[in-house]
Amino acid sequence: METVGRLLESKGGEIWSVGPEASVFDAIALMAEKSCGALLVMDGARMAGIVSERDYARKVILAGRSSKDTLVSDVMTSDVVSVEPGRSIEECLSLMTDRRIRHLPVIDGEKVLGVVSIGDLVKAIVAEQRYLIAQLEQYIKQ
Repeated sequence: METVGRLLESKGGEIWSVGPEASVFDAIALMAEKSCGALLVMDGARMAGIVSERDYARKVILAGRSSKDTLVSDVMTSDVVSVEPGRSIEECLSLMTDRRIRHLPVIDGEKVLGVVSIGDLVKAIVAEQRYLIAQLEQYIKQ
């Protein structure tokens, strides 16, 4: 059973973030540049929240606000669901499905190690299943 920590090691732990005082426009521009759907909101070394395209759509566009005049701190999710690196891929996928979230920070103590997306987890599960199928096919051929 693969852990989310090992998945991050293979994926790379690059963290894209903005500060709470950044404009939503700047956050969305960074998401577009990095081809990601969410950014961690970091207040120094401390994770203050997460802001996603969903936050932008629901809390800015649908509310008739201006992305250039709205701060990330006004629309971010402060109560961030996160996991430790030892959690299994299956546990993380279940947590994300139950909580209806698409991005999951991985934290060791107070240190943010990285973020996994639901797509990262699905890819890992599919790769593991392909490996198991190949092993079973080899076993059957013997």
